[in-house]
Amino acid sequence: MDKFKKHLKDISFYVIVIIIVLVIRMYVVSLIKVNGNSMKETLLNNDIMILDKISYRFNDIKRFDIVVIKYNDEYLIKRVIGLPNEKVEYKNNKLYINNKKVNENFYHEKTEDFDLESLDATKVCSDCYIVLGDNRANSMDSRIIGFISREDIIGKATVTIFPFTRFGYKK
Repeated sequence: MDKFKKHLKDISFYVIVIIIVLVIRMYVVSLIKVNGNSMKETLLNNDIMILDKISYRFNDIKRFDIVVIKYNDEYLIKRVIGLPNEKVEYKNNKLYINNKKVNENFYHEKTEDFDLESLDATKVCSDCYIVLGDNRANSMDSRIIGFISREDIIGKATVTIFPFTRFGYKK
């Protein structure tokens, strides 16, 4: 009987460790692989990143955050451009939020003129966002798929861990 208790104790330790790892992976952090070139030059195809699933439970989503969204059973990595209840427009490759020019402090390809009228709206819906890829000519983003609901944003992806030559924080 003592052997059985010892084995049960050993097994229970591993079961607890497995449960903790699964909970962390489901609710806190996991790895995400960049699929495609829509965020090029910031992120490259096959980069492996840490997906922070918990920070948006305590903090607001901010303009220019790099987020992972769920769209039709796919995970897409995009940059937040427009926040809820904002008027968003690109004119001559410049971003305007509520008719005021906003400087973008990251590299992106030329953005064709865009406004919310193409989405049959005048403002971003409440609890929704506008997301774009940095490689604007090659990105399936809000210009095509429309507003992104808060509930479809899985988390924030800012740290590339592989390949090691690209290791680090991405803005």
